[in-house]
Amino acid sequence: MGKIKWTEKASSHLQAIHDYIAKDSKTYAARFIRSLVNATTTLKTMPRIGRIVPELKSYGFREVIYRNYRIVYRIIGDENIEILAVLHSSRDFKRAFYEE
Repeated sequence: MGKIKWTEKASSHLQAIHDYIAKDSKTYAARFIRSLVNATTTLKTMPRIGRIVPELKSYGFREVIYRNYRIVYRIIGDENIEILAVLHSSRDFKRAFYEE
């Protein structure tokens, strides 16, 4: 079973999402972030469950979708996962992924 590591960039995305939702409800913000993070736990046992990111095919990055968010990750070795970004699906993906 692999391990999941969140990059600093992905962690800052989580914080920004939390802060945005917390403007209306701190409780819901914490609950939503917890659910979003839990959506990645399946990757520990099935790292290839996510589809290859169409915009970044040549890199082999994969993604899982949680509600309106794209959780972008890569597989390191055979099983370890590195979460690279968490982006809202309405954003211009390439611009958002590279600008931060």
